[in-house]
Amino acid sequence: MRVLVIGSGAREHALALALRKDPAVTEVTVAPGNAGIAQHVDVRAVNASSGEEVVALAQELAADLVVIGPEVPLVLGVADAVRAAGIPAFGPSASAARIEGSKAFAKDVMKVAGVRTAHSEIVDHPGELDAALDRFGPTWVVKDDGLAAGKGVVVSPDRSVAREHAAELLENGHPVLLESFLDGPEVSLFCLVDGENVVALLPAQDHKRVGDGDTGPNTGGMGAYTPLPWLPEQTLTAIVEDVVKPVAAEMVARGVPFSGLLYAGLAIGQGGPAVVEFNCRFGDPETQAVLAMLDSPLAELLYATATGTLDQVAAPRWKDGSAVTVVLAAENYPGRPRSGDIISGAESTGTGTESEVLHAGTAQREDGALVSAGGRVLSVVGQGADLAEARANAYARLSGIKLPGGHFRSDIGLAAEEGRITIPAAV
Repeated sequence: MRVLVIGSGAREHALALALRKDPAVTEVTVAPGNAGIAQHVDVRAVNASSGEEVVALAQELAADLVVIGPEVPLVLGVADAVRAAGIPAFGPSASAARIEGSKAFAKDVMKVAGVRTAHSEIVDHPGELDAALDRFGPTWVVKDDGLAAGKGVVVSPDRSVAREHAAELLENGHPVLLESFLDGPEVSLFCLVDGENVVALLPAQDHKRVGDGDTGPNTGGMGAYTPLPWLPEQTLTAIVEDVVKPVAAEMVARGVPFSGLLYAGLAIGQGGPAVVEFNCRFGDPETQAVLAMLDSPLAELLYATATGTLDQVAAPRWKDGSAVTVVLAAENYPGRPRSGDIISGAESTGTGTESEVLHAGTAQREDGALVSAGGRVLSVVGQGADLAEARANAYARLSGIKLPGGHFRSDIGLAAEEGRITIPAAV
């Protein structure tokens, strides 16, 4: 099987390495890829958001499967273009990708499906903002109603901070979504979905804030770990049965069946699981940890999803132990990141053993030097017999990497390791 992966981040690096290990896969190409991915597989230049360019490349490579990583190409219909050319595509149609592309659409789907989520209101005119803010609090959640790569969200007990963010979004022509605050620890659950067939992967927990102790602004994600020692199996089952399956069924009923990876972000509070958001693709940085634990052929699972045969393949198998992803970010991220700094010690082995370095925002200069070229530069993944060992392996590998001005969180997975995460006993 020849597989083309679309994207350029650490998520795509993880996908490429996992696909390369599948004995059924004879060739993996990533487009446009990055400097680290190029160490292991062929990379090709492409405009990932152009269905025409992606189809042309897939046809040139005689690809048997196209895996689309980022959300923007999916929302723009690249998977539709690939399927129209007769090539299996892992990723939802543009209509189904609205589950991420439009939070208002997602809220309506959840309402009809009877899925618990935060109360919300859309504000699309500055004159309506203050009255709407008065209906929320004492913790305000303000979101960009469109795609914002995880950084269009402000959660604050300070009304003025919430108002400033909402006003900025409105000034830039973006509708604002105000939500009630959901308490409890958050869970990221990836599910392979083929119409109404749902196969859950390992649950993970992301760390969105830039600083230790969940301080500072939101980012695209500073690290993640899997599995979750504090999440009971019955709660995981409830998420699949009461959240993901009803949403998948509702999308089929609307004539926009979901095919691909449906990512449910949830808060586990007193009332049980409640949806914070849905995404239409593998999440980053959770994917890096989840795929490190996968002990099944990845291509088989993705191809079955893409071809509507998910119910005909065996459930995924998982390794024992834990995996932790720690993100090394460029100076000033999540603001405008500094780029062009030389990175040393970031060689990627491609073996996926105790630790692995996955590239995201990297490039190679003409003189061969590896340099930073984005906000989240690297993902370092550690594996171990338990969470403590996985954390130790990740941070040990990270200690050998040098990036001027680079920063990372030192507490990824620490609260879980120390047993400080709990959910209500009834959940």
